Amino acid sequence: MDRDWAGPLDLEAVAGRAGYSRFHFVRAFKAAYGETPGQYLSRRRVERAEEMLRTADLTVTEICCLVGFSSLGTFSARFKRQTGLTPTEYRARHAGRGAALIPGCFALLYAGAFPGRAESNREEAG
Repeated sequence: MDRDWAGPLDLEAVAGRAGYSRFHFVRAFKAAYGETPGQYLSRRRVERAEEMLRTADLTVTEICCLVGFSSLGTFSARFKRQTGLTPTEYRARHAGRGAALIPGCFALLYAGAFPGRAESNREEAG
């Protein structure tokens, strides 16, 4: 889940990979981490959104989609619940402190918003 946090959560696949049924996996995960897999994934997505709001010149809607939320309303509500601020308030308070924001086109390319292009750029660079 940490590697593929931006994609949809396939709980059956994750549980199968761990060797558990879906329901047993959720119980075991919650016992180990104190939150369900869905809550964990949502928290990690919001953490990634915080980073992007501080560093990238992207709209809140673009960031919402890049971190794996399909609804701007859900994203904003979970973001505020976790940080105490709306995404816009968070950006106003934390963005650009002594550093220029990464241009949105570069941030989108790095985040994989242009399928096929990011892979070819990484191959050329490395």
